[in-house]
Amino acid sequence: MDKLKFLSTMTADEFKAQHGITKLDIFRNEKTGKSFVAWGNEYGAVYSKYPVEPLKEPMMSEVETSEGEKFFLLHNRGEHNATKLQTL
Repeated sequence: MDKLKFLSTMTADEFKAQHGITKLDIFRNEKTGKSFVAWGNEYGAVYSKYPVEPLKEPMMSEVETSEGEKFFLLHNRGEHNATKLQTL
């Protein structure tokens, strides 16, 4: 997958509150082995390291590919090439 542009990011709980839902379900496509997240009639991607690396601090981001495709991505905090060094 090409580099993604992160448009907005929030915690999974903030995402659920904003969308008026109580849960996010994670499924695995048995044909591809890839995981995806679903809520209501919508769905998004789950970061490629799941489930080997569990979601400890789940975040939901709206991302955009270089081709202009937008989708939601469920990932761990800091999964976009940034490591938090300190909180003040």
